[in-house]
Amino acid sequence: MARIKGALGARKRHKRVLKLAKGYRGARSKQYRIAKQSVMRALTSAFAGRKQKKRDMRSLWITRINAAARLNGMSYSKLMHGLKLAGVDVNRKMLAEMAVSDADGFKSLTDIAKEKIA
Repeated sequence: MARIKGALGARKRHKRVLKLAKGYRGARSKQYRIAKQSVMRALTSAFAGRKQKKRDMRSLWITRINAAARLNGMSYSKLMHGLKLAGVDVNRKMLAEMAVSDADGFKSLTDIAKEKIA
């Protein structure tokens, strides 16, 4: 049985990691051992970043809805409570979009919420 050396697999693995480390500064993009550590950390951060992005967007939507609701004389929490009582099922993403682009439609929703709360 012939001896099999690992050069081909090792080169493939090294090239894959160094390709992912392309654009990193200094030894992080040149030396395999350091690049491997940087890439592992970056991939972990990327996973966490995708989750963080969802939280950030929801926070932005809530801020926009709150600002528009206060222009119409309500707080965010009262608006959401009123819409829930009225059975209006609109998600925060669409409410934020309405607050920015369709002020009249958003005002009608705040009026509906005011009626249900009062």
